[in-house]
Amino acid sequence: MNLLIMGAVDLAAIVFLTFGLYLRRHRRRDLAVSYLGINIGVFGVAATLSGSSIGIGVGMGLFGVLSIIRLRSNELEQHEIAYYFSALAVGLIAGLVPTPLWLGITLIALILTVIAVADHSRILPRYRHQEVVLDRAIADEAELTRSLEAVLGGRVHSAIVQQLDLVNDKTLVKVRFSAGGDAPARSAANHEVLEPAVSAR
Repeated sequence: MNLLIMGAVDLAAIVFLTFGLYLRRHRRRDLAVSYLGINIGVFGVAATLSGSSIGIGVGMGLFGVLSIIRLRSNELEQHEIAYYFSALAVGLIAGLVPTPLWLGITLIALILTVIAVADHSRILPRYRHQEVVLDRAIADEAELTRSLEAVLGGRVHSAIVQQLDLVNDKTLVKVRFSAGGDAPARSAANHEVLEPAVSAR
C-alpha cells in the first residue's frame, strides 16, 4: 500500500517537475523525455530492491553511476543538471518507500520547492553567461570589458580570455554579465556570440 502511495507521489512530482516547471521555462522536449524516463526507471529499480538488505546501497550506487554518466555530457547546462538530479532524487526517494511515509513526501516536496524557487525568472533574472568571439585581439582588460559591454548591452561582471589570437586578430572570451545594464547596446554584426558550453567533468 505504501509503495502505491509513493508511486502516485512520484508520478505527480515528476509530471510537475517536467511539465509544470522545466518545459514551461526551458522548452527542451528531449530533456523532458529524459527526465521522465530516468525518474520512472530509478523508481522501478529502487522499488524492486527496497525489500532487500542491499536495497539502499544499490540505490545509491545507481544514483552515483547515472550522475557520473550524465555529468560527463557537454550538452547540459547547469540548471538542466539540477533538474536531472532532482528527477533522480525524487525517483530514488519514492522507490525506497521511506518510513515514516511523510518523511519521503516532505523531502520530495522540498526538492520541488527549491527547484521552483531557484529557477524562477525573478531570482537573478538578468544574469547570463556566454562565450563571445570578438573580431579584435584585445589584451587590455579594461578595453575588453568596454567592448563586451558594447556588444552585449549589459554590465560585465567577469571576463575570462580563453584564446587570444594575434595572427587572426580574434579574442575568445567567456563572459558573465547582467543583461539590460547601464552599458549601451551596439550592433554585434562583427562579433559572434556563442551558446554557453558547459563541461561538468
